[in-house]
Amino acid sequence: MAEVVLSHISKKFGSVTAISDVSLTIGNGEFIVLLGPTGAGKTTLLRLVAGLETADAGTISIGGFDATKSAPSSRDVAFVFQQYSLYPHLTVFENLAFPLRSPIRNMSEKDITAKVKEIAGLLRIEDKLQNRATQLSGGQMQRVAIGRALVRSPSIYLMDEPLSSLDAKLRGDLRVELKRIQHVMGATVLYVTHDQMEAMTLATRIGVMKEGHLVQVGTPREIYTDPVDLYVASRLGTPSINSLPSKDFQVAGIPDTVHTIGLRTEHLQIRKGKKGSFIGTVNYVEHLGDQDYLHISINGHELVTLSNPDDGLSTGDEVSLEFVNALYFDRAGNRVHRGKHP
Repeated sequence: MAEVVLSHISKKFGSVTAISDVSLTIGNGEFIVLLGPTGAGKTTLLRLVAGLETADAGTISIGGFDATKSAPSSRDVAFVFQQYSLYPHLTVFENLAFPLRSPIRNMSEKDITAKVKEIAGLLRIEDKLQNRATQLSGGQMQRVAIGRALVRSPSIYLMDEPLSSLDAKLRGDLRVELKRIQHVMGATVLYVTHDQMEAMTLATRIGVMKEGHLVQVGTPREIYTDPVDLYVASRLGTPSINSLPSKDFQVAGIPDTVHTIGLRTEHLQIRKGKKGSFIGTVNYVEHLGDQDYLHISINGHELVTLSNPDDGLSTGDEVSLEFVNALYFDRAGNRVHRGKHP
């Protein structure tokens, strides 16, 4: 494994700027997740590190060596794509062994067999080694695809939404497995996703991207509790953060520059009745078993929050709300820190 340093990377496709002046250091053994919507530039950045695209400006260093102009084959990276990319006519063993049989590796069959069995054990597919790829389930095929990268022990693993085509339960299972394997191997990973759950559970640090820019980098907790702007705040949290115009809600002590009040579930205290700072009405309730989603109308706006089913709130109930440690943003969406103002 090795440290990877991106310094002021930019990339255009015609008149479209895909990556704009991005700098990021991926430490040895880190699991960095790039989070953002489609078109944010996540995959393009991954392809630039892999050498599948060439940067228009900036440098890429892998393990202390300048790889900016190097061919993909000389960068010592492994790429896991969104689709399985397996050889359907080969067995699982042969698919896993294929990268190790490259002439430049010069590995003996004994060493190849040992490595394949080691990785199959990590992926828990030892009993599938003699199956053809076409005989596997979707989750098993994705494990093999990940295994094809793991057998190589490269400087960095590049993963482009490898779990997105799986169903929810399988995605959750493989998410846990992937984090376990990364921890066991001490692997350096740059991972792309638009799924906030993957980002929160997998990442050492998250890089939030928007329109080619790396807006904020931090631990999952930092990104969630201390976002630099409303865009970043909206990328994490279920339900999504509520954005209310400050002009419609009189909150004591907030700076004049505040335009939007951001409210997550933990920023709201709700109780039945009309004794509180703000009064709202429950429009409807989504019952999810261990918790409820409350849709509340307040001062002409709707917000969504979580509640305990035992609270006994129902459609039509009037509720009082208190804002506690809310997040504040100016007209441009940038964070306003209340403590820095009188």
